[in-house]
Amino acid sequence: MSHEICKMRRGLLKAGMALAFTGLSARSAFAAFEPRATVGRALSFHNLHTGEKLSAEYWSEGAYLPDALADINHILRDHRNDQVSPIETPLLDLLHGLRSVLNTTQPFQIISGYRSPATNSLLAASSDGVAKGSLHTQAKAIDLNVEGLQLSTLHRAAVALRGGGVGYYPKSNFVHVDIGRVRVW
Repeated sequence: MSHEICKMRRGLLKAGMALAFTGLSARSAFAAFEPRATVGRALSFHNLHTGEKLSAEYWSEGAYLPDALADINHILRDHRNDQVSPIETPLLDLLHGLRSVLNTTQPFQIISGYRSPATNSLLAASSDGVAKGSLHTQAKAIDLNVEGLQLSTLHRAAVALRGGGVGYYPKSNFVHVDIGRVRVW
């Protein structure tokens, strides 16, 4: 068994134990299984379209950090027209949990974060794979991958968290994660 799968299983076991012993939802379990969650939560991103990189602690000592959230909103903006929208913090918390379960410090490589309604309409008109009412337009979804991590491993970890919707797009080399209802495609 690969080292990558063993690390993921340890993280999933920690999350499962937190859920079992505390009765918490998947989203609130993240704080329960990561000791430093009470101190801070950080994420790293690499926007593949703009080349921008960001590592930011976005939550510390019980509060979201407005300057860090603004930086995250910027890097996850609609790169086609530079429109920025506030990313939903539960999505960031889900990503933080995913990062913890995967036991990685590698940045999330961003394919798509927020999408303006105009961009989404344009993409939906040219592809069956883009939902007309996409959660990207509500800043509740992200398409991503992690360098050096098998896409199938990322997909399995996201599905196991049960934090929302998870789509698997191996031909396009990304996993879609959102904070809508739990579903898998």
